[in-house]
Amino acid sequence: METAWYAVGSLAGLLALGGLGWATCARVVQQVERGVVFRLGRAQPELRRPGLTVLIPIVDRMKRVNMQVVTMPVPGQDGITRDNVTVRVDAVVYFRVIDPLRAVVEVQDYKFAISQVAQTSLRSIIGKSELDDLLSNREQLNQGLEVMLDSPAASWGIEIDRVEIKDVALPESMKRSMSRQAEAERERRSRIITADGEFQASQRLSQAAAVMAATPAALQLRLLQTMVEVAAEKNSTLVLPFPVEMLRYFEAVATGKPASPRGQEEAPESLDEGIVEAGDAPPTLGRSSRVG
Repeated sequence: METAWYAVGSLAGLLALGGLGWATCARVVQQVERGVVFRLGRAQPELRRPGLTVLIPIVDRMKRVNMQVVTMPVPGQDGITRDNVTVRVDAVVYFRVIDPLRAVVEVQDYKFAISQVAQTSLRSIIGKSELDDLLSNREQLNQGLEVMLDSPAASWGIEIDRVEIKDVALPESMKRSMSRQAEAERERRSRIITADGEFQASQRLSQAAAVMAATPAALQLRLLQTMVEVAAEKNSTLVLPFPVEMLRYFEAVATGKPASPRGQEEAPESLDEGIVEAGDAPPTLGRSSRVG
């Protein structure tokens, strides 16, 4: 009887020891992971797939590698652009591991390595670019950053999925200068548009004046139309434009001379005639002085 109990206890001990050994050598690999096994310090070429995997106790050691896309922000980097402007630029890098064995063996910490390469590449891009490129031509700069990062990352079993520049911080003095420049540019455009409008209006007015000069009745019709428009506003005061041609007509009637063409004065036939016409009044005054 005692022998039976002893056998049962031994079997239970063996089962417990086997369960403990199984627990120490069994591992679970997640769906987004791959396992790299080191056997006595040597990396095994066969990767452990997602699911339950068994390791040899004490001999094997497994390291899990995440295969998802990693989003890594690049800290802001201070630099001087090619046109001597101090800026601060930050970016973001998207990458993933495509070869877990090389990512574990070739580099000690691939995330830290990618971060350092991204910072140095970003500084290099800042020094090679101008401020206008950083502000408006980011697509080309993003492609350049991706090429600079992909060169060392490919040897580590890492694929650079995307690189983007997030923000470009400018000094306050530069922001004020750019705002003044933009304001001056808008003012210049406004003046050009205004001057162009005045030029076109003067051309239209010149053409209208030519038509009215060729047809005098058109001026009178325009005058009547203006009176109708002014009277429609229900004003107590009516402004009546007076044609300059009518003034010239009254002047010609008063002086007994024919009206000269518009804008031209009749020149005297000789200098003496002009002097005599200008001095018609003084001889009368001279005769009255002699009588006195």
